[in-house]
Amino acid sequence: MAEIKDPENTIVMETTKGKVVIELLPDLAPNHVARIKELARENFYDGIVFHRVIDGFMAQTGDPTGTGMGGSDKPDLKAEFSNMSHVRGTCSMARSQNPNSANSQFFICFDDAPWLNKQYSVWGQVIEGMDAIDQIKKGEPVRDPDSIVTMRVAADA
Repeated sequence: MAEIKDPENTIVMETTKGKVVIELLPDLAPNHVARIKELARENFYDGIVFHRVIDGFMAQTGDPTGTGMGGSDKPDLKAEFSNMSHVRGTCSMARSQNPNSANSQFFICFDDAPWLNKQYSVWGQVIEGMDAIDQIKKGEPVRDPDSIVTMRVAADA
C-alpha cells in the first residue's frame, strides 16, 4: 500500500472495482479540497455511481442523481485553475460551461488530457489503485455502472 504522508489530505475511496487512494492538493485548490473533504465526511459520495466513463479519457462521478446534472446542496465553487497538468490519475472537478459551477462532481483521468489544462480545477492525484479505476465500466451513460462504496478522509479511518 502507498504510504500516506498526510492523512488529513488523503482520500481513501472504496469502489466496486477496488480501493483507490487519492492525495489531495490543498495548495493548488484549497476550496475544492475543502469541499471534497466536507462531502466525504458527510458520507455524500457513498453509493454514487460512475455515470460517465470514456475509455482512454476519464471516469466521472459525484452526482447523486446519476445523470450528470446533479450535485450537492452546497453552493457552487469559484474556479481554482492551476498550472498542474491533467495526467493519468489526476482528479479534477467536473463543471458546466460556467467555470465557476463545480459542486460535487469530479473525474479521474485514465490518460493524459492536456486540453483540460487550466480549464478545470485539479484537486488530487491517485497514488494507489489506478488498476481499479481502469476496470470501471465504460459508457455515456454507463449501463449497470460501477460505484463508490465509501469515500473517506484517511485521518478519519
